[in-house]
Amino acid sequence: MSEEVIQYTVAPAPPEPPRVPVRYAGFWIRFWAYVTDLIIVGAINGIILLPFIPNGGREFTIGFWTLTGVISTIVLYLYFLLMTKFSSQTLGKMIFGIKVIRKDGNLPSWSDLVFREIVGRFLHRVLVVTNLLYIVVGFAERKKGIHDMIADTRVIHTNK
Repeated sequence: MSEEVIQYTVAPAPPEPPRVPVRYAGFWIRFWAYVTDLIIVGAINGIILLPFIPNGGREFTIGFWTLTGVISTIVLYLYFLLMTKFSSQTLGKMIFGIKVIRKDGNLPSWSDLVFREIVGRFLHRVLVVTNLLYIVVGFAERKKGIHDMIADTRVIHTNK
């Protein structure tokens, strides 16, 4: 029996893309972007909630919450979730030139953002004291907040 010998060449692996150094966004720039986002969400809520504001009557309540409070909270979370999913930035982050990425440098997935923008923000907003946990950004490695640690995301500068 004779064996057939086939010669072939293996194509070289494509070169890896060059690594670009990232600059992590610190506390103050993230703070001002967040304040800007809260102003924007407040304006959106003002427009959406105008029909729900009673004219001298009692506001509709659901247990401890008011209808306008529930709607404004939903708008807040949807704003952060959807803006970050579809553009990796909120309007505040766009203005200040920062964006959210995953640990591996890719854009965040839905599950990353649910943990970052819903679970993480909820934990920050549960108690007044938990809002102070944002200060962690100023001291943590890679300037990660608690919500970044939960979702394994980073906030970086878009301009090099």
